[in-house]
Amino acid sequence: MSIRQLPDTLINQIAAGEVVERPASVVKELVENALDASAKRIDIDLEEGGVRLIRIRDDGGGIAPEELPLAVSRHATSKIASIDDLEAVATLGFRGEALPSVASVSRFRLASRKRDAEHGAELRIDGGRLGEVAPNAHPHGTTVEVRDLFFNVPARRKFLRAERTELSHIEEWLRTLALARPDVEIRVSHNGKPSRRWKGEGHLLSDVRLHEALGEEFARNALRVDHAGAGMRLHGWIAQPAYNRASADQQYLYVNGRSVRDRNIAHAVRQAYSDVLFHGRHPAYVLFLELDPRGVDVNVHPAKHEVRFRESRLVHDFVYRTLHAALADTRAGSMAAPTPPMMASGVDAPRWAMPQAPQQQAIGLRVGDAPAAYAALYAPREDAVAVSMTPPMPMPDDAPGGMPPLGFAVAQLHGIYILAENADGLIVVDMHAAHERIGYEKLKAAHDGAGLRTQPLLVPGSLAVSEREADIAEREADTLAQLGFEVQRSGPQSLLLRSVPALLAHGDVEALLRDVLTDLREHGNTRRVAETRDELLATMACHGAVRANRRLTIPEMNALLREMEATERSGQCNHGRPTWTRFSLAEMDKWFLRGR
Repeated sequence: MSIRQLPDTLINQIAAGEVVERPASVVKELVENALDASAKRIDIDLEEGGVRLIRIRDDGGGIAPEELPLAVSRHATSKIASIDDLEAVATLGFRGEALPSVASVSRFRLASRKRDAEHGAELRIDGGRLGEVAPNAHPHGTTVEVRDLFFNVPARRKFLRAERTELSHIEEWLRTLALARPDVEIRVSHNGKPSRRWKGEGHLLSDVRLHEALGEEFARNALRVDHAGAGMRLHGWIAQPAYNRASADQQYLYVNGRSVRDRNIAHAVRQAYSDVLFHGRHPAYVLFLELDPRGVDVNVHPAKHEVRFRESRLVHDFVYRTLHAALADTRAGSMAAPTPPMMASGVDAPRWAMPQAPQQQAIGLRVGDAPAAYAALYAPREDAVAVSMTPPMPMPDDAPGGMPPLGFAVAQLHGIYILAENADGLIVVDMHAAHERIGYEKLKAAHDGAGLRTQPLLVPGSLAVSEREADIAEREADTLAQLGFEVQRSGPQSLLLRSVPALLAHGDVEALLRDVLTDLREHGNTRRVAETRDELLATMACHGAVRANRRLTIPEMNALLREMEATERSGQCNHGRPTWTRFSLAEMDKWFLRGR
């Protein structure tokens, strides 16, 4: 068969295969065009889940009549004009493919009027066949009407799902948009009935819209994040570890306002939560990353779902460190009571709220069979379950609310739970889980303070690797040295291992090194050594924590509560399980029908 030029209609239908997956894809492309036109109100009318009809009406800048045919021609756009524009794209749509692709697989109508024009105009396209521009009494802005999607491509139409399924995909994308653009009013109707309205509420995402989009539980457990550095800013909300999901269904990431999926950032988020999240669960978040548009390539995916960062290692490290620091402040009791006015105004906090220096005899932990290199670092007490804690500090007369966030112990239940009374109601603490986290954080702090120790191998080990892994090991030799590995390339597909992290010397260091090289290849960064170390320290802390049926005195219980309030990440144990919960007086009143 000889080479020939494809007809324009077929070219557009091929492009539609990349851009138009389902009705939600059409809504996304058309609404993004409306946003780029500075629309402040967008009306979306749907029929049969968008398969029968999608009509998008906006109050944006509009299109001149003579430009309507150009708007539906391939690679025609007002948003970029040079390679410099492409390298710093700040608009949502810029490829010039959406309208011609959609028009080639539907019965299409485009009507518009510019703000300063006396009248509007419209253009109809039927399955890619272009009609004539005709006058139209249209208000300022643009209306795009898409009927009978894929009517001329029956093979594609067969892949569409049930009406409810297709509608749910549209609703999910609109939820994503509503979180990113609180300044735009969005009205949605389906089969002639209003179904959703997002009010325009200004440029900042409000708690009301967050509540509407993700529910009351997320809003109540959300921690606000806002940090700038290294030419970037990360802001938004992350859910406390106790609020976690069975799937990644509440993870929203925006890069310069564009909703994207990015494995590099997803990996950084997982690492930040790794020390506080229960196995197999997923964190929830709404995060906005802002950086120089020249530092991110948005032209790597036809539907613009993915981006590529020019400094991926820097981005990964910035996101990880920001979230890691935010989660470190999730101390037990931090959400149990409002911040006292004296703390908010910068006056010294009450003594019970101040983190105390670790006591030498605060908590006894048995190291057990820890490597000798670490045993010198931490001198344990002989009694593994002894809790010799200092008595609680006296309460100052002017303490806000009369007591600290976790209150004061009143009893121990079944030798497992500590019951405490605070200003709001009842606090219940799993004493083993709490003690485990406190000991774990102290072990980490002690190890970090001593610095990373390496252990030279008496006989250097030879490690067979792929050529790509050998290249990474050679290029990242300094990084590996900082992690405790002294590695030399001894051949095209072999490495010579001369020293390893001392704390992990008795483990499978070869497998660990391979995992480190994989992380460096995929993410430009790694925390494998730190995570493996933490797993060992977590095991040590677990074995050293107080066990069930160990009776504690009231002073010991109060000392544990104060330690929890001062310890980072004390809301969860080392395995991600919660260490405490609370029951307000209002909740308990409901149990007994009080006030009815």
